[in-house]
Amino acid sequence: MDIDRRKFISTTITIIGGIPLASLIHAKDDFEPVCFGMFTDSHYADREPLHSRHYRESLDKLSECVDLMNELKVDFLIELGDFKDQGDPPDEKETLRFLDTIEKGFCRFKGPHYHVLGNHDHDSITKGQFLNGISNSGFDRALPYYSFDTASFHFVVLDANYRPDGKAYGCGNFDWTSAFVPGRQLRWLEKDLAGTVKPTVVFIHQRLDINQENRIYGPVNAAEVRKVLEDSGKVIIVFQGHEHAGASGRINNIPYYTLRGMIEGSGPESNSYATVSIDRDLNINIKGYHRAVSDYLPPVSVPG
Repeated sequence: MDIDRRKFISTTITIIGGIPLASLIHAKDDFEPVCFGMFTDSHYADREPLHSRHYRESLDKLSECVDLMNELKVDFLIELGDFKDQGDPPDEKETLRFLDTIEKGFCRFKGPHYHVLGNHDHDSITKGQFLNGISNSGFDRALPYYSFDTASFHFVVLDANYRPDGKAYGCGNFDWTSAFVPGRQLRWLEKDLAGTVKPTVVFIHQRLDINQENRIYGPVNAAEVRKVLEDSGKVIIVFQGHEHAGASGRINNIPYYTLRGMIEGSGPESNSYATVSIDRDLNINIKGYHRAVSDYLPPVSVPG
């Protein structure tokens, strides 16, 4: 799906108890805007290219991204899944080495950094092995799903890398077209969103804005996840990866932005990463670099 010239439809200001969320923000003298960096689908592996995927080049592409994010001094940097890949044929020790290499490159960022889990992060290793090989700032150990606050905003990271029977992805024992967010995670999500009054940004690898045509790119219970987000009245945008071509859209007043994959194409001009700035009026400014698509999402008022 080519989205170079597509624009998001403006999102709405969410409501808490009948009060516009932006009004609550304006009432706070200590409001802090946020600016963060993100990339997705780096798929790093020390292997030959396959079709449009240039695995080795992701290390240099990430290095360029990190250098700029350090220069811009963004509040944090997050990757949206499929951080690493595997060799052909797959080898567990080699895969762990790929993970260690790309994690060291990511950790050159001089600020908080965070991970979202993707399906390829579970190819020839387990979820536990992947989590043991990474770090998320502010956490003693990496978790598959979690939340954190930065500036005047709340951020939620979800993990849809489970089979519909609730079993976690691991060692390639899954179908990438059949993701799932288990009930225990949905219950955690409801509780987490109920516990904040801050405008909230959600990160997930698979697409939540799926329909009949693109359903293979999202969890089978995407509608159930969306309902939790919508019912909270606090989610202002969802950022996703997984579908390397990227996409954008809106469902029930929540915009969904799918970032283009870093792995696609050869050379620095084929890189893809972005910064996101959100101000006290909940204007969302996405600045894409190279192939990543820029966008601007001004909120609009809800009548009544």
